Amino acid sequence: MTLLNKKIDFVVVFKVKNANPNGDPLNENMPRTLADGIGEVTDVCIKRKIRNRLLDMNKGVFVQSDDYKKDKYGSLQERADGEIGKINKTSDFSKQACEKWMDVRTFGQVFAYEKGSSIGIRGPLTIQSAFSKESITIVSDQITKSVNGKSNKKGSDSDDEGMSSDRMGMKHWIREAIYVFYGAMNPQLAEKTGFSNEDSNVIKDILPKLFENDASSARPEGSMEILKVVWFEHNSSSGQYSSAKVHNSVKIDNNGNIENEKDLENGTVESIKGLKAEIIQGW
Repeated sequence: MTLLNKKIDFVVVFKVKNANPNGDPLNENMPRTLADGIGEVTDVCIKRKIRNRLLDMNKGVFVQSDDYKKDKYGSLQERADGEIGKINKTSDFSKQACEKWMDVRTFGQVFAYEKGSSIGIRGPLTIQSAFSKESITIVSDQITKSVNGKSNKKGSDSDDEGMSSDRMGMKHWIREAIYVFYGAMNPQLAEKTGFSNEDSNVIKDILPKLFENDASSARPEGSMEILKVVWFEHNSSSGQYSSAKVHNSVKIDNNGNIENEKDLENGTVESIKGLKAEIIQGW
């Protein structure tokens, strides 16, 4: 495989309809918002979905969630010990980890070992959190569970009819919103982890399908939709322009339309003249 030899920038636009895209566990699992009401989906959440899509493709993934686990290991420590051996501070361990697990050579990873020491690997792919184009309105529904979680006998935790207090709950969601997130791939860091051009193409294939196999009660099937991926491949490892200039060149309206789509495809946007974008439709 050929190491990544060109800087890559990308922009992803997606739509949320009647769903909770990323609940906040410290706020009753309500959709995440900033102080000004702008909705947020964290970079950690987005990386989790990319890892899950990698697992769908039978790629090696080190950080697996309990509800999407594809092997026998109960912890990251067990997975590292079982697949490579005891974690130790050597370049050989880092090399083996990057070769075995695509998410490690993509995002990087911190491996902890004895006496509080750790091995840090920096990955070439960085992703920003996604933010909504406009302030979001959160809808909160009170729901009744089908059964009591506790005893239904009358007592201190039940009402007069013997219903447990935990039978009632809340469900939070947003009606509709457009979100945008940005990412970049760094060839210099790819040299250290072995991240290849082939790996970058895997990520490129995943992004338009990011929400496939991701349905839940909070995100019903069809409620999360990738609208477009704007993909830039520079002509060198250092890039023709900074990632900030490239990201800022993509003008997205509040309905999720890319206002300067044709100019991006033709490479005629003044701030990044000569750098053409590939516009990929959501799957």
